[in-house]
Amino acid sequence: MSENSDSPTGEKSTMGRYVDGKLQIEHVEPTASRGQSITQRNLSVATNGGRQYSTGGARRMSEWDAMRIAQEGGVEIDEEIELLEIELRENPVKHSFFSPVINFNNPAHFTWLLVGFASMGGLLSGIDQSLISGANLYMPASLHLDTSQVSLVASGVPLGAIGGALLLGPTNEAVGRRMAIIISLVLYTIGAALEAGAINFGMIVTGRVILGLGVGLEGGTVPVYVAESVARKYRGNLVSLYQFNIALGEVFGYVVAAIFVNVKSGSWRYMLGSSLVFSTVMLVGMFFMPESPRFLMHKGRTLEAFNVWKRIRGTELPENRKEFFIMKHAVTAESENKNSRSGSFAWLDFFTVPRARRSIIYANIMIFLGQFTGINAIMYYMATLMNQVGFDSKQSVFMSLVGGGSLLLGTIPAIFYMERFGRRFWACAMLPGFFIGLLIIGCSYLIDSSKHTGAAEGCYITGLIIYEGFFGSYACLTWVLPAEVYPTYLRSYGMETSDVTLFFCSWLVTYFFSDMQKAMSRIGLTLGFYGGIAVLGWFYQLLFMPETKNKTLEEIDILFSQPTSELVRQNMKGVAENMSDLVHGRWGRVFRPSPDAPLPDAHKDSSVGPIGKEVQG
Repeated sequence: MSENSDSPTGEKSTMGRYVDGKLQIEHVEPTASRGQSITQRNLSVATNGGRQYSTGGARRMSEWDAMRIAQEGGVEIDEEIELLEIELRENPVKHSFFSPVINFNNPAHFTWLLVGFASMGGLLSGIDQSLISGANLYMPASLHLDTSQVSLVASGVPLGAIGGALLLGPTNEAVGRRMAIIISLVLYTIGAALEAGAINFGMIVTGRVILGLGVGLEGGTVPVYVAESVARKYRGNLVSLYQFNIALGEVFGYVVAAIFVNVKSGSWRYMLGSSLVFSTVMLVGMFFMPESPRFLMHKGRTLEAFNVWKRIRGTELPENRKEFFIMKHAVTAESENKNSRSGSFAWLDFFTVPRARRSIIYANIMIFLGQFTGINAIMYYMATLMNQVGFDSKQSVFMSLVGGGSLLLGTIPAIFYMERFGRRFWACAMLPGFFIGLLIIGCSYLIDSSKHTGAAEGCYITGLIIYEGFFGSYACLTWVLPAEVYPTYLRSYGMETSDVTLFFCSWLVTYFFSDMQKAMSRIGLTLGFYGGIAVLGWFYQLLFMPETKNKTLEEIDILFSQPTSELVRQNMKGVAENMSDLVHGRWGRVFRPSPDAPLPDAHKDSSVGPIGKEVQG
């Protein structure tokens, strides 16, 4: 148990420690720091329907205090819920024509509907990747495009997505997660219509850039929208559905391309125009979805946040009541601390606050690893690569289904088992798998396809299946981790940087793919460049990747408040234990589901968690 210590105001501060995953508290008195006002309360207890609650009214408290009260099952939780229930009955939330309301008797059903419609955004991104792959076989001749123009058309979406990602932070802060998704769908629909009706190079590039704006804005907003709305024990699984829908969209795109491949005139127009169906369905569905409760709380709209929480999570279960209580006080304290530090320039905290700086570095390195191991280059040029190893044009379109199907199947284990085994185990187990796939793909290029066509094609397809399958499971992490590691008040800006990183890296590997292949050779690019980055990334994950399994977003705040050196020390200890188990044949201990990682010790003067600024180096 850590000892009490005086706060800068001379009052006693809360001190505690997580022991075996449980919080133990020695002494607590309300503190006031960084301009945070604390109101002393009368802690007499009344009863209502058998439930106890304090009669002193709601008060402001730190995130750490709120977590302590929730862990102990304090009466303050029920008190605040009851007060909000009364206020909501007296002042019902009004809804407009553009935000119609639907309700379910079981809030869990609403959660699944919300996740289902929001995650359809992944379909749009995946469909484009596979549709352009098939369209590239016929579109260049139809529009009389040269090689550089084809590269620009293919990379137009990731290039436009960079612009969409730059809009993500301001748009999310101005209109919220839900409306940002709706705006992205309008952009996507306009872009898809332009590229399907393109009559020259300028028109199709314009269409694909506008479509990319929508993809970039939606791609960083949907994972945050889902992560802020669902229960912590399902967060990793449900955010992973976004990657599943990307893979499903790629399969749909290859199926659509295969359907229209035999159309004699304008087959590529039907391919590209088919995505309008999916964007229209998602656009209609999103009008019936509510705003993220954490965003509403972030904007000071507490009653609206509570109203949405009741609809999508409910307040009957104790864990939902506790999570809302912690969220309410954590977001409030976070906003007050933000205003006292950086004023209107909150994003400066990414440079000045170690907890925020750790999250942005960590999230963007994970994004980099996901892109620079070659996935989007392989997906965008799938049919072309198939053609290089011996398949003809029509066979290339049909065989591309193998790669897309493998990526889809690979996401399924992540949806069901990532939350069981943990993010860290999952990342470290998946990366070597798609390195092996890249190795086999590289070996296929050593086989002379003109003499041994079957062997070259078989080797390539085998490597592609392994690569896509393992990458499908790994890619879920590149959406889950950025969506959960940023503080609430910086989440819009943090996801903006991650989104920019994702699409900028995607544009780089896509636009320069042909040139890199010529300069490095096919095997040099696949095995030397993509494979080499996979190896380096694996060592990075072993050293620096924390475990965020089964933690609320507020608990992750505390996890990222500990010094990086402490995180590396913990990870190295775990690696040493796993290596010892492997050497001694204790396989069950290595591959068992990971326990919930305990949070670090509490320290004084915390602004976003229990680790104070004096130890945040």
